[in-house]
Amino acid sequence: MTELRSPLHDEHVALGAVLTSFAGWQMPLRYTSDLAEHTAVRTAAGLFDLSHMGEIEVRGPGAGAFLDRALVGDLSGLRVLGARYTMVVQPDGGVIDDLVVYRTGDDVYLVVANASNHDVVLHELRERADAVRGEVGDVDVVDRSAATALVAVQGPHALAVVEALDALVPDPAAPADVTPATLRYYACLPMRFEGGPVLVARTGYTGEDGFEFFVDAAAAPALWRALLTAGAAHGIAPAGLSARDSLRLEAGMPLYGNELDRTTTPHDAGLGRVVKLGKVDADGRPLPFVGRDALAARAQSAPARVLVGLQGLGRRAARHGYDVVASTAPDAPVVGTVTSGAPSPTLGHPVAMAYVTPEVSAEGRELAVDVRGRREPVRVVPLPFYRRPR
Repeated sequence: MTELRSPLHDEHVALGAVLTSFAGWQMPLRYTSDLAEHTAVRTAAGLFDLSHMGEIEVRGPGAGAFLDRALVGDLSGLRVLGARYTMVVQPDGGVIDDLVVYRTGDDVYLVVANASNHDVVLHELRERADAVRGEVGDVDVVDRSAATALVAVQGPHALAVVEALDALVPDPAAPADVTPATLRYYACLPMRFEGGPVLVARTGYTGEDGFEFFVDAAAAPALWRALLTAGAAHGIAPAGLSARDSLRLEAGMPLYGNELDRTTTPHDAGLGRVVKLGKVDADGRPLPFVGRDALAARAQSAPARVLVGLQGLGRRAARHGYDVVASTAPDAPVVGTVTSGAPSPTLGHPVAMAYVTPEVSAEGRELAVDVRGRREPVRVVPLPFYRRPR
């Protein structure tokens, strides 16, 4: 199968990026070193190509009511130019994908899916729209992924980089009192770049302040180069998938396929807050969204496993799939599984996320991880591992 290429592929090659296969795409793994790119994002700014993500537009008079039935969140209640983290689940509550949804107009929403789940999310939304269209009104589900590029600037200097971008100007139709500087976290703003439309969102996946730019694929190379030029005085560095993963791990953000999958409910992952069981229809009755009954039951039941943070007390890092055991003793039983793990460049010690049994999940509990036959000590700590200075 031929891998897809980002609209920025030639830019990555010109910068000497190491390319890797990811979710059917050829994407930059790193440009210089993982540590340098990670550190740039924590101390200055990093520039990411996220064009492999899926962008699915849901529009029409019934769009909000439909999304309330298709997803676990309250999307009809989302303000225009607001954004919300949510999920699409199976009838049994297992997570199909975690999503960010932007409301770009009264009857227009942009659903952003993970690259590996683009096809299945598109299929689910279309099937679910067909099932309720007669009840909620007209709604169309349109795949905008091929025509859309996504570029992100993340880091403490992200706003300075964006403000230095001379070709980025207000959209005449946008609120006059909102600028990138005043844009709230989890909100978006229509702007213009070199005369063309760009949706600027204050969202990200690194734990830092930052902005994401949804732009026509043809305009992406010019935007990428302009951001590198504008950010040169602010320490910007292009950053690849490897730094993105270590940054999101420090920030305690879940990755689909690691912390989330079809065997996991939002409650298992400590994300029960995104499930809005209180949604009601026009008559005040509980809204029957997909997975509601299973998630309502799960919300009332004791957990079989708990997602926790683990601080490594030695130097060897736990990795995805490693066993968590009750202690460093040779005969200590297995009590969980690592979902993500790596050395933390910011904190200077290994960190990991893991699902463990409830009886060993208390903060401060000392456990161990089997790292290639050696039991390395770890301690249960709160998530996230890292919070940016305010």
